[in-house]
Amino acid sequence: MKNSNIIELLQQLIATPSFSREEDKTANVIESFLRRNSVTTKRHLNNIWAVNKHFDPAKRTILLNSHHDTVKPNKGYTKDPFKAIIEDDKLYGLGSNDAGGALVSLLAMFLHFHDKPLAYNLLFSATAEEEISGKNGIEALLPLLSKIDFAIVGEPTQMQLAIAEKGLMVLDCISHGKSGHAAREEGVNAIYKAIPEIEWFQTYQFPKVSELLGPVKMAVTAIHSGGQHNIVPDTCEFTVDVRVNECYKNEEVLDIISKHVKCEVKARSLRLQPSFISEEHLIVKAGKELGLKVYGSPTLSDRALIPFPSLKIGPGDSARSHIADEYIHINEIDAGIKLYINMLNKLLN
Repeated sequence: MKNSNIIELLQQLIATPSFSREEDKTANVIESFLRRNSVTTKRHLNNIWAVNKHFDPAKRTILLNSHHDTVKPNKGYTKDPFKAIIEDDKLYGLGSNDAGGALVSLLAMFLHFHDKPLAYNLLFSATAEEEISGKNGIEALLPLLSKIDFAIVGEPTQMQLAIAEKGLMVLDCISHGKSGHAAREEGVNAIYKAIPEIEWFQTYQFPKVSELLGPVKMAVTAIHSGGQHNIVPDTCEFTVDVRVNECYKNEEVLDIISKHVKCEVKARSLRLQPSFISEEHLIVKAGKELGLKVYGSPTLSDRALIPFPSLKIGPGDSARSHIADEYIHINEIDAGIKLYINMLNKLLN
């Protein structure tokens, strides 16, 4: 497989809009590309997957996963986000960096090993709805797959080893009071009851601090109460963004919060868990032997929905994700393919 063919595939993906929940056309592109390269594919919704030619159920399986959905382009674009322009080794376009470069690099590595006898099975998946942590992406696909031992998740990490990743909980909180006429100082003001609760979220420190990800972080990001100047509000609603390090499960953090505050607390979801893979895991050791460094990632990926060990690694830079005039360097993709292959060579042969 020539890298030029992989770059052409990425250009075709960029030129095909694939906003979350609207990825059917890029799913078609990926499916057609694999079939043209003599790979049998399967599909569920907008998720495409395939296994290596000599797949053996008796062997352990490595999942190679990345996503093909994108956010919508922001208003700062000066270039056509769907043009896939190459200038001075930079390939511009929406999804080029997040996570098109990682997706096609993983695919190139999968094709490199596809028809070879291997110590592990390989299962490649291109999944949907990652950008919105939707339920019709990797979460819908996993029950259809064979047992998986660990995963490589393709995201822009500058080909460094993201062994830990923060989880996310969004909390809806309500402090209750009693309505009354403001002029007569009637009622119990729910805003005043919410103030000490909000201050707790601002100041509380969870005891377990991660060496890779630091402390659990909480931020009150929205508040709503009242509607008329002369009525004391009986409720004050506020939203808290909670980023959970790998020392906790989301359920543990929610339990600690519930024991400290008096307001109602409801998590919108507990699905997006923090993740961690040991530095002693074979795939991490393979990367370290190639000189790659481990770190903790503050950004979410499909790892949050994967219940087995996973490593996040891929070409590109997370700082370029979702920016105007998003781009990835062609040489980053070339180097990424080579590093992926070299890492897997240490396990597969």
